[in-house]
Amino acid sequence: MTTFELPLKGMPCGTQQYEYRLGMDFFRAMESYDVLSAAVNATVDVKRSGDIYELCITVKGELGIPCDRCLEAMEHEVDAEYRVSVKYGEEYNDDADNVIVIAESSNTMNVAGLIYDTIMLTIPIKHVHPEGGCDAAMQAQLNAHRATLAADELEDMGNAGNDEETNDDSVCDPRWEALRKLKDNN
Repeated sequence: MTTFELPLKGMPCGTQQYEYRLGMDFFRAMESYDVLSAAVNATVDVKRSGDIYELCITVKGELGIPCDRCLEAMEHEVDAEYRVSVKYGEEYNDDADNVIVIAESSNTMNVAGLIYDTIMLTIPIKHVHPEGGCDAAMQAQLNAHRATLAADELEDMGNAGNDEETNDDSVCDPRWEALRKLKDNN
């Protein structure tokens, strides 16, 4: 597997570029089992200005991920950029969104986690095929088990709570009728 260690301490001032081609071996190493296929290019541009390192991570490509509805593979386009500043300090600290402090004793920085996070944050919480794109057999199973109400039940639900306004004495549930009798007796 490609090394993701950037040699920060020995880096000259100016900009250095590192390129990575990420396939399934990268996602397996990151223990990401939701990615079914991968072809992503990642570029890390590091600009050193004194003691500050500006990292610009750009990721482009495609992932195969499971559809939340039918569980079949679907293509997801990855196109994102993440910028972060890195500086040396007493110990590692990544509490801030845009600044990472690494220990003074470190000569290198592993950017695999930053690249992985940049890619994974492009995946929406709900990822489904476009309408009609799901596996037909699975869609048929889902439709067979879908809870549906008859039209008259929907109408009764729409009138629930409106009995006083409509003066409709018909009640769809016998429990409501028992409550109405209690109300009328008081």
